[in-house]
Amino acid sequence: MFTFKMKKIANTICASAIVASYLAMPMKSYADSNKKFKIYLSLSYSGNNWMSETANIIKALAKTPPYDKMIDLKEVISGTDPQAQISAYESMIDAGADAVISFPISPTALNRTIRKGCKAGVKFFMYDSTVTEPCAYNVSYISSGFGENTAQELVNLLGGKGKIFMVRGVPGTSVDKRHTDGAKNIFSKYPGIEIVSEYYGMWDDRISQQETAKALAAHPDVDGIWAELGEAGTLNAVKNHNDKMIPITGENMNGFRLAFLNHDYIKNGLKGVSSGSPPATAGYAFKLMMEILTGKRQQSPVSVEYPLPWATVDNIKLCQGGNINSQCNVFPQNMVPQGFSDEIYNETLLPEIDLRAALTGQPKDGAVITALPQELKIAPKEPGINCEKCSAPNDHYKVTMVSPFVK
Repeated sequence: MFTFKMKKIANTICASAIVASYLAMPMKSYADSNKKFKIYLSLSYSGNNWMSETANIIKALAKTPPYDKMIDLKEVISGTDPQAQISAYESMIDAGADAVISFPISPTALNRTIRKGCKAGVKFFMYDSTVTEPCAYNVSYISSGFGENTAQELVNLLGGKGKIFMVRGVPGTSVDKRHTDGAKNIFSKYPGIEIVSEYYGMWDDRISQQETAKALAAHPDVDGIWAELGEAGTLNAVKNHNDKMIPITGENMNGFRLAFLNHDYIKNGLKGVSSGSPPATAGYAFKLMMEILTGKRQQSPVSVEYPLPWATVDNIKLCQGGNINSQCNVFPQNMVPQGFSDEIYNETLLPEIDLRAALTGQPKDGAVITALPQELKIAPKEPGINCEKCSAPNDHYKVTMVSPFVK
């Protein structure tokens, strides 16, 4: 028995030493070998324009010099079942992946497999949605406060009272949880705000339109709507219900932003803000991944915060001819679908991306990969979002984009 225990201890020490020695090894560099980095793009939910855009942004960057000669990129779509994504991760680990860049379907269900991959030397980079496994890198905007800021804006627009709908996203994801928790924290402070219907639009403009139409049939006297991605369909349902518009806070779908340029909609009562999920987070995560893989950046696993987009009626600007830049934020109706998410470009973090890249996955003409700013904005620790055994800050749901002016 003693001999068995000693062998077990020795094996454990040996295994730990192997992992430690791997972690201490210098990063593989393209200059060291002609072998390409084996990168997997793992998508879960794939039923909307947003997810296609993120995949296209990653593909376009992988084809942009100098990475066009350095990467073997493979895409895998798993669907909304966590077990399917777990199986996909396991196959990638077994295939000898250098890194996995992924939209994870669950913040916790994938942790065990991610941990296994990290021990085998695979680096995991999550974009937009997050995981709580500490060996993974998270790049997301969700800790920057979409839920609480848009909720406060809606409260302000309604004068602190009214019946509202909450249009949620995909259940089980860290994104939907964080948005909803932040929004409800704000709404709970105002007794005059009544949530009369809460439903899932699945981040899809068509489903959001169908579900909002059902909610309007049951509650035709609704005063305002708080919506996650899919808000272009939510707006259509309101428009089709009657001529009266109401305040809507949503994300950055092109059809929703164009409504803020429609004078008839504004005259008939449309107010709101366009914020929410930037497809650009995928490009940011990809560039960070490659800087770490190529040894240009020494960075242990961390959660990085992408800035929260914020566009009101006053600062919606049309991009002429589809040429996106820091001065415009919506495209002509004939250039993109209504469900296209407009936040694809960032002058500092993602200048390599243009409209064609987001639509087709082809690189921007003449683009060359630029270095990210050396300093990363670290996201606060949030239990169940990007960490497990941690305490949230006291100002967890602090409103940063608008001032509460309703008592």
